Amino acid sequence: MSKESDDFYNRVFDVVRLVPHGRVTTYGAIARFLGAARSSRLVGWAMNRSHNIIPIIPAHRVVNRAGILSGKAHFNDPNEMQRLLELEGVVVKDDQIINFDDVFWDPASMDL
Repeated sequence: MSKESDDFYNRVFDVVRLVPHGRVTTYGAIARFLGAARSSRLVGWAMNRSHNIIPIIPAHRVVNRAGILSGKAHFNDPNEMQRLLELEGVVVKDDQIINFDDVFWDPASMDL
């Protein structure tokens, strides 16, 4: 991995650590917030690499734009993402967040 992608991944990790408990964001919202609107897929790759990073990155709080748990296969147990979200009060059915509009958090809404 290049230093440039390392830097981008670390910026993604920093944003994901800010997602509040019980809320979710999307790959695209993170990419837009970082000024790389066309880099949603790269955000996804960062999430795939985030599982053993300390301090912990709550990758379970990042879903696709439709609220689907598209990253669940990258957890040690494919049910782990849903389990973690449900522990935080997020309602999931058939791998999709039911109350997506209510729990969506946009990093652009932060006061910097």
